[in-house]
Amino acid sequence: MDYSKYESYGFDSFSAFNMSTGWKERSYKVHWHSYGEILLVGPGETNIYKVNQNTYDLVEGDIVLVWPMEMHAIIDADREKALVIQFSNAFMNTLFDLQRIMHFYRNLHVICINSHRELVTQLTTIIYKMREIFFSDSADRELKCCMLLMQFMLALDEHREEFAPELDAGGRTGYTDDVMRRMIMVTDYIKNNLTADDLSQSAMAELAGISKDYFSRIFKNVTGLNYSKWLNMIRLEKATGLLAQNDLTLTEIAMLSGFQSIPSFNRVFRDEKGMAPGEYRALLTK
Repeated sequence: MDYSKYESYGFDSFSAFNMSTGWKERSYKVHWHSYGEILLVGPGETNIYKVNQNTYDLVEGDIVLVWPMEMHAIIDADREKALVIQFSNAFMNTLFDLQRIMHFYRNLHVICINSHRELVTQLTTIIYKMREIFFSDSADRELKCCMLLMQFMLALDEHREEFAPELDAGGRTGYTDDVMRRMIMVTDYIKNNLTADDLSQSAMAELAGISKDYFSRIFKNVTGLNYSKWLNMIRLEKATGLLAQNDLTLTEIAMLSGFQSIPSFNRVFRDEKGMAPGEYRALLTK
């Protein structure tokens, strides 16, 4: 599937936290992005959301979790009073515990107020604190909201026993903290060494101290992508950030992002973004 036509650029990639509300339209097209979202469902008789292949008919007060890189849409729902929180995947990757929580709940997309009232009440209180701070004139509002986001994730994790049966039933494969640390170590290494001579799957499996086949299975389960696809996405993430720097040529950006040639850079960029790197750079300068 060509995901490029669904991608949304609505979130400032240099921010760790964003919040929005007050949208008049009741729907939003299928899309995906590298940041995650938390949605507090608004009032009204109809609130229909879709995450990946599942459609949810929700009520006011329910919470929707959309993890980074997941396809999602608002089919028909109140968007004027609903709250949307957007959080950077880079921020989530800063702490192992945040990555562990995100991994554990990867298959959880809805927390219903009628079945998890205590938890939803606790999480909603945190969300309202975020709203109060975010829409204030506080100079350190992003920092305070990120601290509340960590509190939100911690509260969710403290109720993990409520969700373990349904997550396990949904086919989730659990990994030990040791295995997760190895995978995080590898992904961190890749992100910080995109120009390294050997970033092959075999080399990364060796770095993790596990077999190539096991590494491949874990990687797909944890990231939702096969290794080569994920590596290209990380390179593109680096490249799109560099494209905002007008002092760098496209060749320099390709090399700094780990692409071996301009043709491969152009091909991968066009496949994912639906346009050439130069066209994307032109959009940034409009």
